[in-house]
Amino acid sequence: MRKDVGVDGDAQRLSQLVWMLFLKIFDDRETEWELLQDNYKSPLPEQYRWRNWAANAEGMTGEELKQFLDNDMFPALQNLEAKGGDQRAYVIRSVFEDAYNYMKSGQLIRQVINKIQEGVDFNKAQERHLFGDMYEQLLRDLQAAGNAGEFYTPRAVTEFMVRMVNPRLGEKVMDPACGTGGFLSCSIEHIRKQDVKTVDDEAQLQASIFGIEKKPMPHLLCTTNMILHGIDVPSNIRHDNTLARPLISWGPKERVDVVVTNPPFGGMEEDGIETNFPATFRTRETADLFLVLIMQLLKAGGRAALVLPDGFLFGEGIKTRIKEKLLEECNLHTIVRLPNSVFAPYTSIKTNLLFFTKGSPTQHIWFYDHQLPSGVKAYNKTKPLKVEEFEPLEKWWGKEKDGFKQRVENEYAWKVSLEEIKARNYNLDCKNPHIDEQEIHDPDVLLAQYNAMQNDISGLLGQLRDILGEALQRGAKA
Repeated sequence: MRKDVGVDGDAQRLSQLVWMLFLKIFDDRETEWELLQDNYKSPLPEQYRWRNWAANAEGMTGEELKQFLDNDMFPALQNLEAKGGDQRAYVIRSVFEDAYNYMKSGQLIRQVINKIQEGVDFNKAQERHLFGDMYEQLLRDLQAAGNAGEFYTPRAVTEFMVRMVNPRLGEKVMDPACGTGGFLSCSIEHIRKQDVKTVDDEAQLQASIFGIEKKPMPHLLCTTNMILHGIDVPSNIRHDNTLARPLISWGPKERVDVVVTNPPFGGMEEDGIETNFPATFRTRETADLFLVLIMQLLKAGGRAALVLPDGFLFGEGIKTRIKEKLLEECNLHTIVRLPNSVFAPYTSIKTNLLFFTKGSPTQHIWFYDHQLPSGVKAYNKTKPLKVEEFEPLEKWWGKEKDGFKQRVENEYAWKVSLEEIKARNYNLDCKNPHIDEQEIHDPDVLLAQYNAMQNDISGLLGQLRDILGEALQRGAKA
């Protein structure tokens, strides 16, 4: 793909690769559906099914293949009609609405297609599992390509959050900023392992997973990810901006039992989005708006786990009012404080995991200071956070139904009362009382922090340059 003049950078290469993988995965699943369903009919016109244009290694190539993709297949799939209300057709159309064939050489396209065709049979469980690991690496590569850090949350974090919030069969699970679907795929695996015993159980699970993603590329990745994880018709994965609807329009029928998410933070929503929210909570900061929305989305007794930056914990003004609402309407029972480098090298922002249940007010909050492993100064690409590191925290966790009776304070865990939080004007940035603040004098740690800050600054300057460039272009046109 790097030889092709039409593809500029890893983000475009991955985007190109993913629509091809989608069609290959879909075709392998269709082979299975044809065996299991007597009257199965493909939503794809015959000439656009992978088996009929791509599977033959000696099939069309060169200019013929390029013309077929650009002039025939893409326009047809972007306008695909759902005959008889076939939900699969809607899924395919939503995937291709924002997909694009960047490659210019039909010969190179054929080489890529042949590699995919000979690479994986998605109907073989072992190969599908292996590809799942490869797919996660693709998502990490996409993030490394500088295409927005909200795409990927470390798997150790998603697994831990899902295990603690414990979604069960029969509960609606939602990620309102689902990115590439990491939280949803973890939830599917968790529920299958705990509860799915019959075909009816599986059908119930498939109907209970919901996701919304604003950006086209991660939406395509998420849809493919869902099919890869056995969600046959991921029609509940919508390409939309969750914040673009008035808050009050999310009615009782759309309420969910579990929300697990890493909402994009540090970003600003476009003008007018904040008017969908009550005046008291109007802000253009994305993560703050998502938290208000999550409180609306949850049923009484519904549970949420989300990633939020330190800035939310100590922020004032509108953030104070949001925190006041959160503590009045929900039991914010646990805040896990993560080390700086969990999301490194993509951001050095310190993050926290918030766990709360809607329906009863907060009486006190437990804080847990997650530590770096012994001998590790910071997480990085070669030493990422591992899910096993959460084992001490899981043993300490206890059960919500008995009010977390087994929890005890220790050098990493402490409890803060609601009265103290109110006295702090809802500042939730509570430091570990068992550890004295120490200045860091280790040059390696300081240098790593400095480099991370420089990377953040470079990223922000790039975004600012793009925004100014667009503004100048609009001004010139006007």
